[in-house]
Amino acid sequence: MAKSEIVIDTGEGKAKATLVLPETAGVPMPGVILYMDAFGRRPVLDQMAERIAGEGYAVLVPDLLYRFGDYGPFDPSTAFSVEDTRNQLKGMIGGTPLAYTERDTIAFMAALASAGAVGPLATVGYCMGGARALTAAAAYPERIFAAASFHGGNLASDLPDSPHLRAGDIEARVYVGTAGVDGSFPPEQSTRLVEAFRNAEVDFVLENYIGMAHGWAVADHSVYNAAGSERHWQRLLTLLAETLRV
Repeated sequence: MAKSEIVIDTGEGKAKATLVLPETAGVPMPGVILYMDAFGRRPVLDQMAERIAGEGYAVLVPDLLYRFGDYGPFDPSTAFSVEDTRNQLKGMIGGTPLAYTERDTIAFMAALASAGAVGPLATVGYCMGGARALTAAAAYPERIFAAASFHGGNLASDLPDSPHLRAGDIEARVYVGTAGVDGSFPPEQSTRLVEAFRNAEVDFVLENYIGMAHGWAVADHSVYNAAGSERHWQRLLTLLAETLRV
């Protein structure tokens, strides 16, 4: 497999990204956009991209917070416990609404197409990336065949851009993996999301990872759980195999 660092012109700035191509690069292949968590692009996300690419997919890991210039990446184990970095992160996340990432995704898809991923696409997001993965699926149903969120927050909130409000636009198969207890996605949001998906007849699975904390799937989080992460990998790779290789 081949990994490279690229810069994507989104029309609103320059977003750095990691592009990982499988051994089958050079022939048309399916692609995956991996929407990062709040802490920035870093080696652990590249490693996750490499595992996905090893299954035959072109994988793009773009910087979603590029509008703020150079930053971090942040240490997930301490970033929210230190006031300065907590305030910085909250400002950056709040300053990058879902609509920005939705527009950026046009450029992300074009970058994958330039690399040979001209077929069906999937989106997967962690933490703040979860809502963005679902939003992208709603915005681009003709390209995105699968969408997955792991410990994603605010998937069915009271905000006007909450992903559940666009359930009727989603044609992709959806998987949502939630932490057992997660303040960013409490039980009432889970109920609201399920109701929206069922009413819209979305093909979805929502799975509660009992005993897991927000961030369990990503190896550099302090709450990382190896068994829970491997379970997430099996769910994700199955979703990709069943939707992108039909």
